[in-house]
Amino acid sequence: MTSPFLSIVGGGPSGILLALLLGKQGISVQLLEAAEKFDDRPRATHYGPAAVRELQRAGVFEDMKAKGGFFPSGVSWCNFEGETLATIWGPTGEEEHPTICLPLNKLHEVLEEHLKYYPSIEVFFNHKVVSVGQDESTSWVVVETPEGKRTFNSQYIVGCDGANSIVRRTLFTDSGFDGFTWKQQIVATNVYYPFEKHGVKIDSSFIIHPEHWHMIARITEDGMWRVTYGELPGLTFEQLKERQPMKFKTILPGHPDPEDYKLVNFSPYKVHQRIANKMRVGRILLAADAAHLCNPFGGLGLTGGIVDVGGLYDCLFGVYSGQADESILTLYDEVRRGMYNNIINPVSSENIRRLFDQDPATIMQEDDFLQLVKKAETDAEALDILSKGVFSIQYDFTQHYRSTKTNGN
Repeated sequence: MTSPFLSIVGGGPSGILLALLLGKQGISVQLLEAAEKFDDRPRATHYGPAAVRELQRAGVFEDMKAKGGFFPSGVSWCNFEGETLATIWGPTGEEEHPTICLPLNKLHEVLEEHLKYYPSIEVFFNHKVVSVGQDESTSWVVVETPEGKRTFNSQYIVGCDGANSIVRRTLFTDSGFDGFTWKQQIVATNVYYPFEKHGVKIDSSFIIHPEHWHMIARITEDGMWRVTYGELPGLTFEQLKERQPMKFKTILPGHPDPEDYKLVNFSPYKVHQRIANKMRVGRILLAADAAHLCNPFGGLGLTGGIVDVGGLYDCLFGVYSGQADESILTLYDEVRRGMYNNIINPVSSENIRRLFDQDPATIMQEDDFLQLVKKAETDAEALDILSKGVFSIQYDFTQHYRSTKTNGN
């Protein structure tokens, strides 16, 4: 029996998306997920234009809109007193690849539904990968299941198994994930609160302040908002939870008491800037959070991971169809790590530092990016620079295809 072309480790959005892109071509894929079902936590919400292009290619974008996805009205940077410093107005929906907002669990529902359309994709739940291996002709994963250990063979393996990737750790141990953890404590919450009644006129806002820096963003059409704020380092979960009402009363417009809002989620976490030493080792590849991490301010983690997947799909399909040799997989490694090191890491780092590490009184005189945003409010050329910048993390791997095809394609 011929081994499947690909084993994907991890049933998160990146893993499923890669499976769908390959499944649309009839390519055999086995998707291995450690949990008994796909993750249903809301988590990330915003998909930039570069990610939307890949979601459209996978055929899921229209269903995302039907599931409640909407086009955010824009994003502002403000001082703590509520003064708007600069604004980027959002998409109308008429753009070719408009930014869309949809909680990740809702995207998961769409992706899971689309898996049923492609019989070449097999999904295995309760299959926890414990090791991976390879030789010159094949690769394999060893998994623990409720019935015992199993081994799955395939031509290639892709680790889409997140920040704590077993695939990456098997390849490199912990020393192969260079970078750092931010000392800042982040708390993400989802809350129902009538921001519009308190003067908020845009769907996303970054508030700049050395202590009370935060972000608010509408994430559902029925009025749920994400409020993410910085906290004191070194506190326990219980201490952070105890301080939450005080933080909301301090930072939110209207200075609400707990009875004025409905808190849906409360999630303290630490954020990281890290990149794997390699995203390809022979027949084993990494993508998305398994390969690199960045803080969430600006959405480059989610969007960057999805763009990884689109590029890796083009590379794998090129190999499968005979339009490219395996050197294109090395190019994937070089290009995507370069995109992280040269764009995603520095830009996302500036996004978070901008909130707590600059003086709100002088930031418009000192911050080149906000100066460009302000100029773009009235200057078409500056707006064009911003618009093109959101696609800077993309790369067209198909330009390295040759014309001759094999494998029956």
